[in-house]
Amino acid sequence: MTHATPLAAKTTPPMQVPLLDLKPQYAPLAREIMAAIERVCASQHFILGPAVKELEAAVAAYSQCRYGIGVSSGTDALLLALTGLGIGNGDAVITSPFTFFATAGTIARSGARPLFCDIDPDTFNLDSRSVAALLQRECERRGEHVFHKGSGTRVRAVMPVHLYGQLTDMAALMPLAREWGLAVIEDAAQAIGAADAAGRRAGSFGDVGCLSFFPTKNLGAFGDAGMCVAQDSELASRMEILRVHGGKPKYYHALIGGNFRLDEIQAAVLNIKLRHLDEWTAGRQRNAAIYDAAFARAGLGGKVTTPRAQPGVRHIYNQYVIRAQQRDALRTHLAGAGIGTEIYYPVPLHLQQCFAYLGGKAGDFPHSERAAAQTLALPIFPELNQGQLEYVVESIRAFYQA
Repeated sequence: MTHATPLAAKTTPPMQVPLLDLKPQYAPLAREIMAAIERVCASQHFILGPAVKELEAAVAAYSQCRYGIGVSSGTDALLLALTGLGIGNGDAVITSPFTFFATAGTIARSGARPLFCDIDPDTFNLDSRSVAALLQRECERRGEHVFHKGSGTRVRAVMPVHLYGQLTDMAALMPLAREWGLAVIEDAAQAIGAADAAGRRAGSFGDVGCLSFFPTKNLGAFGDAGMCVAQDSELASRMEILRVHGGKPKYYHALIGGNFRLDEIQAAVLNIKLRHLDEWTAGRQRNAAIYDAAFARAGLGGKVTTPRAQPGVRHIYNQYVIRAQQRDALRTHLAGAGIGTEIYYPVPLHLQQCFAYLGGKAGDFPHSERAAAQTLALPIFPELNQGQLEYVVESIRAFYQA
Protein backbone atom coordinates (compact mmCIF):
# COMPACT_ATOMS: atom_id res chain seq x y z
CA MET A 1 0.00 0.00 0.00
CA THR A 2 1.43 3.37 -0.96
CA HIS A 3 0.91 6.59 0.89
CA ALA A 4 0.63 10.00 -0.79
CA THR A 5 3.30 12.45 0.20
CA PRO A 6 1.64 15.46 1.85
CA LEU A 7 2.00 18.70 -0.02
CA ALA A 8 4.35 21.20 1.53
CA ALA A 9 2.41 23.70 3.62
CA LYS A 10 2.00 27.00 1.89
CA THR A 11 3.81 29.78 3.67
CA THR A 12 2.02 33.05 4.21
CA PRO A 13 4.09 36.08 3.17
CA PRO A 14 5.13 38.15 6.19
CA MET A 15 3.62 41.25 4.59
CA GLN A 16 1.16 42.19 1.84
CA VAL A 17 2.07 45.10 -0.43
CA PRO A 18 -0.56 45.55 -3.17
CA LEU A 19 0.31 47.42 -6.33
CA LEU A 20 -2.53 49.80 -5.52
CA ASP A 21 -5.12 50.08 -2.76
CA LEU A 22 -7.57 52.96 -3.13
CA LYS A 23 -9.51 52.27 0.08
CA PRO A 24 -7.15 54.21 2.41
CA GLN A 25 -7.48 57.25 0.16
CA TYR A 26 -11.25 57.05 0.09
CA ALA A 27 -11.94 56.43 3.79
CA PRO A 28 -11.18 59.95 5.14
CA LEU A 29 -13.05 61.57 2.24
CA ALA A 30 -16.04 59.23 2.20
CA ARG A 31 -18.51 61.48 4.01
CA GLU A 32 -17.62 64.53 1.92
CA ILE A 33 -17.75 62.58 -1.33
CA MET A 34 -21.08 60.96 -0.55
CA ALA A 35 -22.55 64.36 0.32
CA ALA A 36 -21.37 65.73 -3.04
CA ILE A 37 -22.92 62.77 -4.87
CA GLU A 38 -26.17 63.26 -2.98
CA ARG A 39 -26.26 66.92 -4.04
CA VAL A 40 -25.96 65.86 -7.68
CA CYS A 41 -28.71 63.28 -7.19
CA ALA A 42 -30.94 65.87 -5.55
CA SER A 43 -30.39 68.31 -8.41
CA GLN A 44 -30.95 65.60 -11.07
CA HIS A 45 -28.51 67.56 -13.22
CA PHE A 46 -26.24 64.77 -14.47
CA ILE A 47 -24.75 66.12 -17.70
CA LEU A 48 -22.42 69.15 -18.01
CA GLY A 49 -23.66 70.81 -14.85
CA PRO A 50 -22.01 73.18 -12.36
CA ALA A 51 -19.64 70.55 -10.98
CA VAL A 52 -18.22 69.97 -14.48
CA LYS A 53 -17.71 73.71 -15.00
CA GLU A 54 -16.00 74.00 -11.60
CA LEU A 55 -13.67 71.11 -12.37
CA GLU A 56 -12.83 72.42 -15.84
CA ALA A 57 -11.76 75.77 -14.42
CA ALA A 58 -9.81 74.23 -11.54
CA VAL A 59 -7.93 71.63 -13.59
CA ALA A 60 -7.12 74.16 -16.32
CA ALA A 61 -5.65 76.52 -13.71
CA TYR A 62 -3.77 73.66 -12.03
CA SER A 63 -2.30 72.76 -15.42
CA GLN A 64 -1.44 76.42 -16.18
CA CYS A 65 -3.92 76.52 -19.07
CA ARG A 66 -6.77 78.88 -19.92
CA TYR A 67 -9.42 76.31 -20.85
CA GLY A 68 -10.56 72.89 -19.71
CA ILE A 69 -12.97 70.64 -21.60
CA GLY A 70 -14.23 67.76 -19.47
CA VAL A 71 -14.64 64.49 -21.36
CA SER A 72 -15.62 60.90 -20.79
CA SER A 73 -12.13 59.36 -20.57
CA GLY A 74 -8.45 59.99 -21.23
CA THR A 75 -8.80 58.05 -24.48
CA ASP A 76 -11.63 60.30 -25.59
CA ALA A 77 -9.51 63.32 -24.67
CA LEU A 78 -6.90 62.19 -27.19
CA LEU A 79 -9.53 61.46 -29.83
CA LEU A 80 -11.19 64.83 -29.25
CA ALA A 81 -7.84 66.63 -29.55
CA LEU A 82 -7.14 64.96 -32.89
CA THR A 83 -10.64 65.74 -34.15
CA GLY A 84 -10.44 69.31 -32.90
CA LEU A 85 -7.24 69.86 -34.86
CA GLY A 86 -8.82 68.40 -37.99
CA ILE A 87 -6.51 65.39 -38.16
CA GLY A 88 -7.88 62.42 -40.07
CA ASN A 89 -7.61 60.40 -43.27
CA GLY A 90 -4.38 60.92 -45.17
CA ASP A 91 -2.62 62.44 -42.16
CA ALA A 92 0.11 61.14 -39.85
CA VAL A 93 1.04 61.77 -36.22
CA ILE A 94 4.46 61.13 -34.70
CA THR A 95 4.41 59.36 -31.33
CA SER A 96 6.07 56.80 -29.08
CA PRO A 97 5.73 53.02 -29.46
CA PHE A 98 6.27 52.57 -25.70
CA THR A 99 3.02 53.70 -24.16
CA PHE A 100 -0.54 52.63 -23.40
CA PHE A 101 -2.45 51.51 -26.48
CA ALA A 102 -4.78 54.53 -26.55
CA THR A 103 -1.98 56.84 -27.69
CA ALA A 104 -1.59 55.27 -31.11
CA GLY A 105 -5.04 53.68 -31.05
CA THR A 106 -6.76 57.06 -31.18
CA ILE A 107 -4.49 58.20 -34.01
CA ALA A 108 -5.56 55.15 -36.02
CA ARG A 109 -9.23 55.62 -35.05
CA SER A 110 -9.11 59.17 -36.36
CA GLY A 111 -8.05 57.77 -39.74
CA ALA A 112 -4.47 58.99 -39.42
CA ARG A 113 -1.28 56.95 -39.45
CA PRO A 114 0.94 56.56 -36.37
CA LEU A 115 4.62 57.27 -37.10
CA PHE A 116 6.72 55.82 -34.30
CA CYS A 117 9.98 57.19 -32.93
CA ASP A 118 12.13 55.60 -30.24
CA ILE A 119 12.32 56.65 -26.60
CA ASP A 120 15.00 58.12 -24.37
CA PRO A 121 16.20 55.07 -22.38
CA ASP A 122 16.58 57.12 -19.18
CA THR A 123 13.09 58.66 -19.03
CA PHE A 124 11.15 56.24 -21.29
CA ASN A 125 9.71 59.32 -23.03
CA LEU A 126 9.75 60.19 -26.73
CA ASP A 127 13.30 61.17 -27.75
CA SER A 128 13.38 64.48 -29.63
CA ARG A 129 16.55 63.32 -31.42
CA SER A 130 14.63 60.37 -32.84
CA VAL A 131 11.84 62.73 -33.93
CA ALA A 132 14.37 65.02 -35.61
CA ALA A 133 15.93 62.06 -37.43
CA LEU A 134 12.53 60.90 -38.70
CA LEU A 135 11.65 64.35 -40.02
CA GLN A 136 15.01 64.86 -41.70
CA ARG A 137 15.42 61.40 -43.24
CA GLU A 138 11.90 60.17 -43.93
CA CYS A 139 9.91 63.35 -44.53
CA GLU A 140 9.95 66.19 -47.03
CA ARG A 141 8.45 69.64 -47.27
CA ARG A 142 6.06 70.41 -50.09
CA GLY A 143 5.19 74.05 -49.85
CA GLU A 144 3.83 74.71 -46.37
CA HIS A 145 3.17 71.03 -45.62
CA VAL A 146 5.30 68.08 -44.50
CA PHE A 147 4.84 64.62 -46.00
CA HIS A 148 6.10 61.21 -44.97
CA LYS A 149 7.84 59.83 -48.04
CA GLY A 150 7.21 56.17 -47.27
CA SER A 151 3.45 56.36 -46.81
CA GLY A 152 2.61 59.59 -48.64
CA THR A 153 0.73 60.87 -45.60
CA ARG A 154 0.82 64.48 -44.48
CA VAL A 155 2.53 64.81 -41.10
CA ARG A 156 0.25 66.99 -39.00
CA ALA A 157 1.28 66.59 -35.35
CA VAL A 158 3.52 65.05 -32.74
CA MET A 159 2.03 63.35 -29.68
CA PRO A 160 4.59 63.05 -26.85
CA VAL A 161 3.66 60.91 -23.84
CA HIS A 162 4.70 62.07 -20.37
CA LEU A 163 5.15 58.52 -19.18
CA TYR A 164 5.02 57.41 -15.53
CA GLY A 165 4.67 61.01 -14.31
CA GLN A 166 7.73 62.72 -15.81
CA LEU A 167 7.67 65.25 -18.65
CA THR A 168 9.08 64.60 -22.06
CA ASP A 169 11.89 67.05 -22.86
CA MET A 170 9.52 69.69 -24.20
CA ALA A 171 12.26 72.34 -24.35
CA ALA A 172 13.81 70.30 -27.17
CA LEU A 173 10.60 69.01 -28.75
CA MET A 174 8.57 72.22 -29.02
CA PRO A 175 11.05 74.18 -31.22
CA LEU A 176 11.34 71.12 -33.46
CA ALA A 177 7.57 70.89 -33.85
CA ARG A 178 7.25 74.59 -34.61
CA GLU A 179 10.11 74.46 -37.13
CA TRP A 180 8.24 71.78 -39.08
CA GLY A 181 4.79 73.33 -38.61
CA LEU A 182 3.43 70.48 -36.50
CA ALA A 183 0.71 70.67 -33.87
CA VAL A 184 1.55 69.20 -30.45
CA ILE A 185 -0.87 67.01 -28.50
CA GLU A 186 0.46 66.13 -25.06
CA ASP A 187 -0.61 62.73 -23.76
CA ALA A 188 -0.49 63.72 -20.10
CA ALA A 189 -2.72 60.89 -18.89
CA GLN A 190 -0.13 59.92 -16.25
CA ALA A 191 1.26 63.37 -15.56
CA ILE A 192 -1.21 65.87 -14.07
CA GLY A 193 0.91 68.41 -12.19
CA ALA A 194 4.24 67.15 -13.52
CA ALA A 195 6.53 70.06 -14.39
CA ASP A 196 9.87 70.86 -15.97
CA ALA A 197 12.76 72.54 -14.16
CA ALA A 198 11.24 75.96 -14.92
CA GLY A 199 7.96 74.95 -13.25
CA ARG A 200 5.91 74.67 -16.42
CA ARG A 201 3.31 71.94 -16.13
CA ALA A 202 2.18 69.04 -18.28
CA GLY A 203 -0.45 70.03 -20.80
CA SER A 204 0.58 73.69 -21.04
CA PHE A 205 3.22 73.38 -23.76
CA GLY A 206 1.36 72.13 -26.82
CA ASP A 207 -1.90 72.88 -28.57
CA VAL A 208 -3.84 70.43 -26.39
CA GLY A 209 -3.02 68.54 -23.21
CA CYS A 210 -4.94 65.31 -22.58
CA LEU A 211 -5.57 64.10 -19.03
CA SER A 212 -7.03 60.87 -17.69
CA PHE A 213 -8.90 60.49 -14.42
CA PHE A 214 -9.09 56.70 -14.56
CA PRO A 215 -9.36 55.43 -10.96
CA THR A 216 -5.72 54.27 -10.81
CA LYS A 217 -4.32 57.69 -11.76
CA ASN A 218 -2.91 60.15 -9.22
CA LEU A 219 -6.22 62.02 -9.54
CA GLY A 220 -8.75 59.27 -10.06
CA ALA A 221 -12.51 59.36 -10.56
CA PHE A 222 -15.03 56.65 -9.64
CA GLY A 223 -14.94 55.40 -13.22
CA ASP A 224 -13.82 56.73 -16.57
CA ALA A 225 -13.25 60.48 -16.93
CA GLY A 226 -10.78 62.81 -18.63
CA MET A 227 -10.11 66.33 -19.81
CA CYS A 228 -8.53 68.36 -22.59
CA VAL A 229 -6.71 71.53 -21.57
CA ALA A 230 -5.77 74.26 -24.03
CA GLN A 231 -4.65 77.87 -24.34
CA ASP A 232 -6.42 78.85 -27.58
CA SER A 233 -10.04 79.98 -27.22
CA GLU A 234 -11.07 79.00 -30.75
CA LEU A 235 -9.70 75.47 -30.42
CA ALA A 236 -11.26 75.06 -26.96
CA SER A 237 -14.63 76.20 -28.29
CA ARG A 238 -14.39 73.77 -31.20
CA MET A 239 -13.65 70.86 -28.83
CA GLU A 240 -16.57 71.85 -26.59
CA ILE A 241 -18.87 71.59 -29.61
CA LEU A 242 -17.34 68.34 -30.84
CA ARG A 243 -17.86 66.61 -27.47
CA VAL A 244 -21.65 67.00 -27.90
CA HIS A 245 -21.91 65.51 -31.40
CA GLY A 246 -20.75 68.73 -33.03
CA GLY A 247 -24.04 70.46 -32.38
CA LYS A 248 -24.35 74.20 -31.66
CA PRO A 249 -26.99 75.32 -31.09
CA LYS A 250 -28.59 72.06 -30.05
CA TYR A 251 -29.73 69.93 -33.01
CA TYR A 252 -27.81 72.10 -35.52
CA HIS A 253 -24.62 70.40 -36.69
CA ALA A 254 -21.89 72.16 -38.63
CA LEU A 255 -19.45 69.48 -37.40
CA ILE A 256 -19.53 65.73 -36.83
CA GLY A 257 -18.46 65.09 -33.26
CA GLY A 258 -19.13 62.43 -30.68
CA ASN A 259 -20.56 61.85 -27.23
CA PHE A 260 -17.51 62.68 -25.11
CA ARG A 261 -19.20 64.39 -22.15
CA LEU A 262 -17.92 64.20 -18.57
CA ASP A 263 -20.51 62.98 -16.06
CA GLU A 264 -21.54 65.41 -13.34
CA ILE A 265 -21.11 62.80 -10.59
CA GLN A 266 -17.51 62.14 -11.66
CA ALA A 267 -16.80 65.87 -11.67
CA ALA A 268 -18.28 66.25 -8.17
CA VAL A 269 -15.96 63.51 -6.86
CA LEU A 270 -12.93 64.95 -8.65
CA ASN A 271 -13.53 68.46 -7.30
CA ILE A 272 -13.07 67.08 -3.80
CA LYS A 273 -10.08 64.91 -4.64
CA LEU A 274 -8.28 67.67 -6.55
CA ARG A 275 -7.84 69.60 -3.30
CA HIS A 276 -5.72 66.71 -1.97
CA LEU A 277 -3.68 66.04 -5.11
CA ASP A 278 -0.53 67.91 -4.07
CA GLU A 279 -0.53 66.08 -0.73
CA TRP A 280 -0.83 62.73 -2.50
CA THR A 281 1.89 63.68 -4.97
CA ALA A 282 4.20 64.56 -2.06
CA GLY A 283 3.49 61.10 -0.63
CA ARG A 284 4.48 59.43 -3.88
CA GLN A 285 7.65 61.52 -4.06
CA ARG A 286 8.48 60.57 -0.45
CA ASN A 287 7.98 56.89 -1.25
CA ALA A 288 10.17 57.17 -4.34
CA ALA A 289 12.95 58.68 -2.21
CA ILE A 290 12.62 55.81 0.30
CA TYR A 291 12.89 53.30 -2.54
CA ASP A 292 15.92 55.09 -4.00
CA ALA A 293 17.75 55.02 -0.66
CA ALA A 294 16.83 51.40 0.05
CA PHE A 295 17.98 50.25 -3.39
CA ALA A 296 21.26 52.14 -2.93
CA ARG A 297 21.84 50.28 0.36
CA ALA A 298 20.88 46.93 -1.17
CA GLY A 299 23.97 46.92 -3.38
CA LEU A 300 22.35 45.23 -6.36
CA GLY A 301 24.90 46.52 -8.83
CA GLY A 302 23.61 46.48 -12.37
CA LYS A 303 20.79 44.05 -11.64
CA VAL A 304 18.25 46.81 -10.94
CA THR A 305 18.11 50.36 -12.31
CA THR A 306 15.86 52.77 -10.45
CA PRO A 307 13.88 55.58 -12.16
CA ARG A 308 15.92 58.59 -13.23
CA ALA A 309 14.24 61.91 -12.58
CA GLN A 310 15.75 64.72 -14.61
CA PRO A 311 17.38 67.48 -12.52
CA GLY A 312 14.95 69.99 -11.07
CA VAL A 313 11.80 68.46 -12.56
CA ARG A 314 8.57 67.72 -10.70
CA HIS A 315 8.15 63.97 -11.18
CA ILE A 316 4.74 62.93 -9.82
CA TYR A 317 5.45 59.16 -9.85
CA ASN A 318 2.24 57.86 -11.30
CA GLN A 319 4.40 54.74 -11.43
CA TYR A 320 7.76 53.78 -9.91
CA VAL A 321 9.31 51.70 -12.69
CA ILE A 322 12.60 49.83 -12.40
CA ARG A 323 14.64 48.00 -14.99
CA ALA A 324 15.40 44.50 -13.77
CA GLN A 325 17.43 41.55 -14.97
CA GLN A 326 15.33 38.36 -15.13
CA ARG A 327 12.29 40.59 -14.91
CA ASP A 328 9.63 37.92 -15.32
CA ALA A 329 11.20 35.58 -12.77
CA LEU A 330 11.55 38.48 -10.35
CA ARG A 331 7.88 39.32 -10.78
CA THR A 332 6.89 35.74 -9.97
CA HIS A 333 9.10 35.83 -6.87
CA LEU A 334 7.53 39.08 -5.69
CA ALA A 335 4.02 37.72 -6.19
CA GLY A 336 4.97 34.84 -3.91
CA ALA A 337 6.14 37.37 -1.34
CA GLY A 338 2.76 39.14 -1.39
CA ILE A 339 3.95 42.08 -3.48
CA GLY A 340 1.91 43.38 -6.38
CA THR A 341 3.65 44.53 -9.58
CA GLU A 342 2.73 45.35 -13.15
CA ILE A 343 4.46 45.51 -16.52
CA TYR A 344 3.83 48.80 -18.34
CA TYR A 345 4.10 47.73 -21.24
CA PRO A 346 5.07 44.23 -22.36
CA VAL A 347 4.65 44.70 -26.13
CA PRO A 348 5.69 47.96 -27.85
CA LEU A 349 3.05 49.26 -30.20
CA HIS A 350 4.98 48.73 -33.43
CA LEU A 351 4.90 44.99 -32.67
CA GLN A 352 1.19 44.81 -31.83
CA GLN A 353 -0.78 42.64 -34.25
CA CYS A 354 -3.32 45.37 -35.02
CA PHE A 355 -0.52 47.64 -36.28
CA ALA A 356 1.05 45.05 -38.56
CA TYR A 357 -0.11 47.13 -41.54
CA LEU A 358 2.47 49.75 -40.55
CA GLY A 359 5.26 47.28 -41.37
CA GLY A 360 7.02 47.41 -38.00
CA LYS A 361 9.43 44.66 -37.05
CA ALA A 362 11.63 43.64 -34.13
CA GLY A 363 14.74 45.81 -33.95
CA ASP A 364 13.09 48.96 -35.33
CA PHE A 365 13.01 50.71 -31.95
CA PRO A 366 15.56 49.01 -29.71
CA HIS A 367 15.17 51.26 -26.66
CA SER A 368 11.42 50.67 -26.60
CA GLU A 369 11.86 46.93 -27.07
CA ARG A 370 14.42 46.71 -24.24
CA ALA A 371 12.12 48.70 -21.97
CA ALA A 372 9.26 46.30 -22.74
CA ALA A 373 11.47 43.36 -21.77
CA GLN A 374 13.04 44.86 -18.62
CA THR A 375 10.66 47.24 -16.86
CA LEU A 376 8.59 46.48 -13.76
CA ALA A 377 6.33 48.83 -11.81
CA LEU A 378 6.48 48.58 -8.01
CA PRO A 379 3.86 49.78 -5.49
CA ILE A 380 4.17 53.57 -4.99
CA PHE A 381 0.75 54.84 -3.82
CA PRO A 382 0.93 57.48 -1.05
CA GLU A 383 -0.51 55.44 1.81
CA LEU A 384 2.29 52.86 1.79
CA ASN A 385 4.56 52.96 4.85
CA GLN A 386 8.33 52.76 5.01
CA GLY A 387 8.27 49.20 6.30
CA GLN A 388 6.31 48.03 3.25
CA LEU A 389 8.63 49.82 0.84
CA GLU A 390 11.75 48.39 2.49
CA TYR A 391 10.15 44.93 2.44
CA VAL A 392 9.76 45.26 -1.34
CA VAL A 393 13.43 46.12 -1.77
CA GLU A 394 14.54 43.38 0.62
CA SER A 395 12.47 40.86 -1.34
CA ILE A 396 14.16 41.97 -4.55
CA ARG A 397 17.58 41.71 -2.92
CA ALA A 398 16.76 38.20 -1.71
CA PHE A 399 15.78 37.14 -5.21
CA TYR A 400 19.12 38.17 -6.70
CA GLN A 401 21.16 36.78 -3.80
CA ALA A 402 19.46 33.43 -4.26
